[in-house]
Amino acid sequence: MNRQLDEAIPFEWHHHKEYELTLTLNSRGQRYIGDHIGEYANGDLVLLGPNLPHTWHSSSKIDSEKPHHAVVMWFTREWVENLFAAMPELQVIDDLLGRASRGVWFSAEVANALQPSIMGLITQSEAEKTISLINILQQLNMDAESKNLASPIYTEQQTNSSEHMRIDRVLEYIHAHYHEELKIDDLANLAALSHSGFYRMFLRYTHHKPSDYIIRLRIGKACALLIESQKPIASISDEVGFYSLANFNRQFKRIKLVTPREFKRGYGK
Repeated sequence: MNRQLDEAIPFEWHHHKEYELTLTLNSRGQRYIGDHIGEYANGDLVLLGPNLPHTWHSSSKIDSEKPHHAVVMWFTREWVENLFAAMPELQVIDDLLGRASRGVWFSAEVANALQPSIMGLITQSEAEKTISLINILQQLNMDAESKNLASPIYTEQQTNSSEHMRIDRVLEYIHAHYHEELKIDDLANLAALSHSGFYRMFLRYTHHKPSDYIIRLRIGKACALLIESQKPIASISDEVGFYSLANFNRQFKRIKLVTPREFKRGYGK
């Protein structure tokens, strides 16, 4: 899929049965993979396993004259099994596919080297795509700098479809209203659960307490603003939902290990 969006890449928390390889261009923001919350920028390349919840959420473009651009490739486990049956020597990539259950981020060097091959998939025939994708996966398998994203325990959870719908509804709401006061009881009502039931489900699904997840989300949004804008730190604190500058500074350093000012300085701001 060749996805080009003028306005933004929206928060669309979802999962599906296919593997997914996504190259994101001309965009920066945050990616959410299972219980992972991280920043992404131009050239971000990630492989996801089946049924791993995920989304990207942009904060700005690199070049304001061009759209956000995501090239997305899907393939099934059945396709992989047929591939291994026909060419057993390709089973060397099965470890990589196993790691995909947690999401795998690839180094900028490998992502840049593979970008022409990935872009070429857009116009290729089905036979050509198969050959190209095999080659891409083989090269990704050799990336010594690749990193797993979600925590190991995340892949062990068994979430039923009812819980998927509940947590999806809550996360969509949190990401739309993160800068507002969010009360646990209101989120529990949105999930149609008791306070304690919601708390247990949220912790089981995200491996974060609701309050800590919200704080991490706000800090992530603050990072984007610190990088992209010249707004005063106090204004950014208010904009992302911290109404105490002292608390913002404390929480920022706890999560990012540097102060907001030091973080901003690291980007030459």
